[in-house]
Amino acid sequence: MEAVLSECEPIHIMLVEDDMSLAEWFSDYLTEQGYLVTLVNRGDLAIELIEADNPDLVILDIMLPVKDGFDVCTAARRFYHGPILMMTARDQETDEVLGLELGADDYLTKPVKPRVLLSRIKALLRRSEQTQQVQEQQQKAHILQFGELKLDTNTRTAILDSERVALSSNEFDVLCILAKSADTLISRKDLVEQYRGIEYDGFDRTIDILVSRLRKKLGDDATNPFRIKTVWGKGYLFVSDAWV
Repeated sequence: MEAVLSECEPIHIMLVEDDMSLAEWFSDYLTEQGYLVTLVNRGDLAIELIEADNPDLVILDIMLPVKDGFDVCTAARRFYHGPILMMTARDQETDEVLGLELGADDYLTKPVKPRVLLSRIKALLRRSEQTQQVQEQQQKAHILQFGELKLDTNTRTAILDSERVALSSNEFDVLCILAKSADTLISRKDLVEQYRGIEYDGFDRTIDILVSRLRKKLGDDATNPFRIKTVWGKGYLFVSDAWV
């Protein structure tokens, strides 16, 4: 069924509508399409439930008791990042513009044909899924994970065995260079040039000192290293499967 994220997790739609006969009619239709629907008939309650339940999509009327749809949209956008579809009898262009400016993703004027509503819902969910995938890819792009070792290049943190490792800025930079070339021999010359941005003169031993410190902090064997290996006369080798 298209509306199901997984076998046990249907897509959750929150329908905020004070006309309960209309709300129940749309709820029955969307339920038949495989969605899980929650009905809310007051604006103030909608804000609380959107924050508590974090639905996959919100269908929001404007003319609501206590707080109107504009107030709900404004408040929800402080914490809610899913799609909001405004569906209302108010057909003024200014209302549509205001709704979109306040954070709604789409706007439908009642009366709404069920299949039109369904197509808008599917389009918003597809867009939301694509956005989430992009965000996940961006998140993964700055995370380096090797068994129990996790490096986050955004926050510049290293986690090993669920514990944060206290690394200096220089140590973290060298570790990242090695990790990005995991299982590939990297020469001292290349390592120095990537780390310092200058040509290696053949005498700089800074890298050796930093690697020695990294081994100590990362639980490597100083006499017989197995995580950051030394290949004599050639360089260093970061072993990807040594962090279990």
